[in-house]
Amino acid sequence: MDVSDALAVCLEAVHDAGRLTLGYFERAPEPRTKGDGTPVTEADVRAEELIRARLERAFPEHGIQGEEHGVSNESAGARWYIDPIDGTKSFMRGVPLYANLLALEVDGEVVVGAANFPALGEVVYAARGGGAFLNGRPVRVRETNDLSRAMVAFTDAASFEKAGLVEGWRRLMSATYHRPGWSDAYGHACVATGRVEVMVDPFLAPHDAGPFGVILEEAGGWFGDVRGRPGIHGGSGLSCNRQLLPEVLRLLGGGS
Repeated sequence: MDVSDALAVCLEAVHDAGRLTLGYFERAPEPRTKGDGTPVTEADVRAEELIRARLERAFPEHGIQGEEHGVSNESAGARWYIDPIDGTKSFMRGVPLYANLLALEVDGEVVVGAANFPALGEVVYAARGGGAFLNGRPVRVRETNDLSRAMVAFTDAASFEKAGLVEGWRRLMSATYHRPGWSDAYGHACVATGRVEVMVDPFLAPHDAGPFGVILEEAGGWFGDVRGRPGIHGGSGLSCNRQLLPEVLRLLGGGS
């Protein structure tokens, strides 16, 4: 399979999903609550249906795992991960940092990924071996090597307590320059585009993490879980440049 073909379909799908979700944005869509206590709106459901239809037409042999409609063709060696609206809570309140996320994993490796921020007019994307881009412009992580000059983003302050990371988070906050709450996918995109150095998510599903498994690597950075395991299946998410990664992991984990 040619990853450039997969990337083209990926970008078209998230672009059209973004246009759909903008039709609901700032209109206070009425949510319902899912079994895990998180909200879902009609925009989430319709955006995933749109993306699924595009993928099924272009790659009928591939598997698909989406936040709203589960898994199809589970035994396939190639699987797409869909988060139709990453940051639904923000989306519902008119905060423009929400994203449409799509990624392709082949034999356990993410090879294509895109994070579309339709309310900002930004798309961050990458294909394995081809570099990372923001709206067609190559991007790289910021090569900061002093944590005291670094910015670290996060999503929900309470999530660190739930994950048993309160002390590690306090150490990391004390060691860094600024700690803006640029949440959900936007924080990870900010690391890939050199805007901040670190993004920490104590809880992150594969559909939330998908595109960053390739975007961060292609931007010269690192993506994995808070224990230092690379990839999108660790249950948490850490985006970081490679210079700061050992110290960030040490502080989060409490090592010497």
